[in-house]
Order: sequence, then C-alpha cells, then structure tokens
Amino acid sequence: MLRSLPKLSPLLSSARTTNIPRFLANSLRFVSSAQTITRTKTSTGRIAMTTRAPIRPMSSSTVSSITAEDHVQQPKLLKSTDDDHDGVIVEMDQPMDAATFVLILRSSISHWKQLGKKGVWIKLPIHLASLVEPLVKEGFWYHHAEPKYLMLVYWIPETANTIPVNATHRVGIGAFVMNEKREVLVVQENSGHFRGSGVWKFPTGVVDQEEDICVAAVREVKEETGVDSEFVEVLAFSRQSHKSFFDKSDLFFVCMMRPLSSDIQKQRLEIEASRWMPFEEYSAQPFVQKHDLLKYISDVCSAKIDGRYSGYSAVSTSSSFSDQKYYLYLNAGALKSSL
Repeated sequence: MLRSLPKLSPLLSSARTTNIPRFLANSLRFVSSAQTITRTKTSTGRIAMTTRAPIRPMSSSTVSSITAEDHVQQPKLLKSTDDDHDGVIVEMDQPMDAATFVLILRSSISHWKQLGKKGVWIKLPIHLASLVEPLVKEGFWYHHAEPKYLMLVYWIPETANTIPVNATHRVGIGAFVMNEKREVLVVQENSGHFRGSGVWKFPTGVVDQEEDICVAAVREVKEETGVDSEFVEVLAFSRQSHKSFFDKSDLFFVCMMRPLSSDIQKQRLEIEASRWMPFEEYSAQPFVQKHDLLKYISDVCSAKIDGRYSGYSAVSTSSSFSDQKYYLYLNAGALKSSL
C-alpha cells in the first residue's frame, strides 16, 4: 500500500485540469508548499506525513507591519502652543537642515489652517539663525529681535493682518532730588545731546525691561551720582516724543525723590560733573528758561516745594490676570479727601 501512493506533483498538475473537488486541490497545494515531505508508516499501519520546515501562522507583528505599510505616513509637524488670539507659538530648539524644515513648516501651516488658526509666531534662538532665510522665503517677516532670539511671524487667513506691531515706546525718567537746603542734585553729561553744553540737568535714564518707574528712578540716581534716594511721587508725565530712538516714541516721567545720602560719586563713563545746586540757580539757567518744556517742569517742582502741588504716589496693587505685583500711580491725598 505504501508504494502505491501517487506522487504529489502529478496530482497537483491534474488538479489544475481535472474536475477534482476544489477543497482537495487546495489541500494538495498547501501540502506542496512545505520544503520536504516525509512519508512514514506508524505502528498501526497508518501513513503519516511530516515536513522538516513546519508551517507557522502569520504572527501579529507581521500583520502590524503590513498594516503600517499600507497606511500613508503622517507628516511631521512643528511643536506649538496656542496663544490667546487664535494663533500658535513655535519655539525652535533643535537644529534642522533647511530642506527638511521647509517641508515640516508647510505641513504645519496646512494643519494650522485646517484648525482655523491665524497668526504664527516662530521664535528662533541665535544658534538657529540659518533658518531665517527659508522662513522669509515662505512668507514670514521680522517682528522683533532680542539678544538671544529673533521672532518671525506669519498670517494664515486671507484677511487683514491683525498681528500687533512690536513695542513702539521707550520709557524714560528724570529725577528731581532735593535736600533740606533746597538744593537740587544735578549733573553735566559727557556724552549725548548735552555734551559740552555746560547745561546742568536732572539725572535721567531709560526704564529697563520688567522694571517699574519708581524703581528705575532710584537706580538712575545711584548710577549717575552715587546718591541713595527713595521715590516720593511722579510729579508729571512730561513728554511724549516721536522718532527719537530708532524711530521709536518716548514717554518721559519726572519723579520727585528724597535723598538718603549726600556724598556724590559720579559715574565717570557718562557724567562729566555732578553737584548739589540751589534750586533757584538751576531754574535760572538760560537753557531752562528758553525751553517751555523745561520751564514747566521747573514750575511744577517749585510748586511742589511750596506745598501748592501734589503728584502721583505709587500704590502697590495686584491684578486677577497674574500673581505679579503692580504699581498704580495716583494722587493719594486727593483720593483720601474725596472718600
């Protein structure tokens, strides 16, 4: 009986041309896919067939691999956070070649457009300056620059651009420091507009980022003259000028200060001379009398000395928008009398 078992290949061949049952033909094809078939006779006289290379079912990992290949790979997107005005902020950090960056940028803008986003802010640290050119070519423009980064922006919708412009103003202070002898602290500058003019003026300076006006006044007096002082009042918001510093506007506040020391140690880099001068002598300078702005400031200071004028003191307050402390400048005396 064992010798009479037909060979498999003729059976498979005939299965293609004869009308044998389909399930038998499929079974034969399955058996023929094994690498080697061995026919043996068991102790009961039955015939058993085994293969040297067992046929295993398809693993789940193989199925997963096929599934992943069948799907279109999702494009990479730039990591972003939402702002409060339907825009996104991207803070770049990792180096990236320009070609790859442009592809990811285009996919990201398309994604943000589908989400209804408007403005795109991309913050580039200085070590990624090579990405400035591809950003500009994709339609971004400069918004502002700081020592460690450059900010570029882009407007997605086909509507009027409402991205706010960069900061437009500088804030400056002038410090009116008077002692008990009615002497005012004045300086002569060795640089800038007043260099070599012989004009005696109040210590002045620019408010630093995240610095309050009252704090800046104390700092500037100390830096220019070495005199310690404390803030009393904002006597006047004396000037709003334009096109003064790289096309920016200026806001200038005159602050009354109380001296806490008297010894002068001038700053040699910017200050040519510094002294305590009788207020009347300061006010009588031709330069002060000639310019209306300076004369008004002098009159305000004089009225304050005589008790005929009240400025705006700094009241520490808070806001529900943040945990940061704020100063509200107001006429505290007038407010108290009105309550």
